[in-house]
Amino acid sequence: MTSEMAEAPLPLFSPDDEAAAAVPPKRLPSYIKDHRKRLRARFMEGGAAAMPDYEVLELILFRAIERQDVKPLARLLIDTFGDFNRVLSADPARLTSVSGVGEAVVRELKLVEAAAHRLARSRVLQRPVISSWDAVLDYCHTTMAHRETEQFRVLYLDRKNVLIADEAQAQGTVDHVPVYPREVVKRALELNASALILVHNHPSGDPSPSQQDIDMTRQVEEASRALGLTLHDHLIVGKSAELSFRAEGYL
Repeated sequence: MTSEMAEAPLPLFSPDDEAAAAVPPKRLPSYIKDHRKRLRARFMEGGAAAMPDYEVLELILFRAIERQDVKPLARLLIDTFGDFNRVLSADPARLTSVSGVGEAVVRELKLVEAAAHRLARSRVLQRPVISSWDAVLDYCHTTMAHRETEQFRVLYLDRKNVLIADEAQAQGTVDHVPVYPREVVKRALELNASALILVHNHPSGDPSPSQQDIDMTRQVEEASRALGLTLHDHLIVGKSAELSFRAEGYL
């Protein structure tokens, strides 16, 4: 048997940095090289809007997996998590449970997610919330709509309704997150805030409030009023829509 015949084939995906480093450098096959070149050119010419989600995901995976065809992995990730956004926001442990996903892939995905969050946050931080309400909704949707578990956040505002802090107060399960009204208003006093907006997500996708959501909001409102704070709103973020307690008459 010749050495070429005895050589083990490369795995379909590079599982992590260490495994990739252990594989001797090889010339990138021309069909993969040409495919990557075409995808990059299409992106530069038409932007992400001209490409399906799995191809945008391929562009990200190029950086993590240098010598292999990443299209199968991109499609597998989309099929596993449902869409591009849920791939980016998936928990690292869930990501690494997918065959072919290692540290390098997780790092690239989380870097893109962090960049998206920072960009959305920059559009609302230190700006009057009332005059940039659409940007606030976009920010809340970007950071929370595709999470697989509930998260409770508070946006703290100064006397001019300028956002001075955005803090995650609690993490929960797929259908519940613990909220402590006293801690919410206590933190507002520590920040010298004058008003606040509550935000949490519903992983089910339906932003309709539960009775528990309504009761908790009333408790926060009462605690805020007692300390001279204003509760402007409570937003529930679903997969494709947000519900405003103020607009729906709950506040």
